[in-house]
Amino acid sequence: MIEHIARSVRIAVLSASLAVVPAASFAQAPGNMPPTQVSVLELVPEPLPVINELPGRVSPTRLAEVRPRVSGIVVERVFEQGSLVREGDVLYRIDPAQFRVRVTSANATLARAKAAQLNAQAQLKRQQQLRERNISTEIELDNAVATAAQADADVAVAEATLAEAQLNLDYTEVRAPITGIIGRATVTEGALVTAQTDNMATIQQLDPVYADFTQSSADLRRLRLAMASGQLTAASPNEARVHLFFDDGAQYEHPGRLLFSEAAVDQTTGQVTLRGEFPNPDGELLPGLYVRIRIEQAIRQNALAIPQMAVQRDAQGNAQVYVVRDDNGVELRTVRLGQTIDTRWLVDSGLEPGEKVVVIGAQKLFPDAKVDPQPWSPADAGAADNSGN
Repeated sequence: MIEHIARSVRIAVLSASLAVVPAASFAQAPGNMPPTQVSVLELVPEPLPVINELPGRVSPTRLAEVRPRVSGIVVERVFEQGSLVREGDVLYRIDPAQFRVRVTSANATLARAKAAQLNAQAQLKRQQQLRERNISTEIELDNAVATAAQADADVAVAEATLAEAQLNLDYTEVRAPITGIIGRATVTEGALVTAQTDNMATIQQLDPVYADFTQSSADLRRLRLAMASGQLTAASPNEARVHLFFDDGAQYEHPGRLLFSEAAVDQTTGQVTLRGEFPNPDGELLPGLYVRIRIEQAIRQNALAIPQMAVQRDAQGNAQVYVVRDDNGVELRTVRLGQTIDTRWLVDSGLEPGEKVVVIGAQKLFPDAKVDPQPWSPADAGAADNSGN
């Protein structure tokens, strides 16, 4: 029994000794490991655009309601709903019968006025001859002059009446005031329309189109203060690049240009309206469409930017990056990031020019770890995906 107990004790001691050996070897392993190879980016200041993404709506560059200029019965609709119409195209025809009658009457009135004018001119000429021979009196000559002048006025009135009648006859053909896409017809044949009152259709010019978008007055003020202090350089309105994105995130293929920004703030929303113009050759942008506009409003001189893959987050969501020191040790540093520019973050604070930031391999590091830094290039992004960074 005693021998059996002694054997058990020896086995336990031996097992404990074997367990200590790997632990000691493991404790010595880090000192023998080679530096971790990482890809680093040396920060170089560069001018970068200040880009804002703002909500907006598409609107036509020109919009016209088709209204009759004379009252009457619609006898024909000429256009096809939803089609492209050109300025001057006939859209509707209003019954012209009564207007033709008025033109005929005006022509007759003009002819009578001209006949009276000829007679008055002949009487004036006769009275002038008689007066030269002292056969007629001065009063008779004056009356002839007045009669001729009145005849001339009657002709002018008749000509104006004829022009008005002809104009109204022409207005029985309701024409397109602008070139654009015409919507649905709001009146049909047989309907009675009233001049300048009834909206018969709507035409919208959709190439190009406007995109009206809004920005808070507070953001604009901060932007202007930064420009005034020299932190930012203003982008020229004629050179400001404007890009449009659909609500699903897809980018519209045609870039636009900034036209203007309002000089007043909306009292109800505190927003300032800006307007961009975009070509729309394929009719992809429709009025009322919700879009997002990405606009370059200024240039930040001597800015620093880092690849998005270099950024890590702590438990509180703070952005952190590994910075390589001169002794090839790494330091975990908290940084404040600004907006994104393509696949990079703009750095507001926490980093200085010339420092080296770990882009690929950060997931293997810990503070003060030794690394073998290698230059990083955008072509290394695929390697980052494979490594899980």
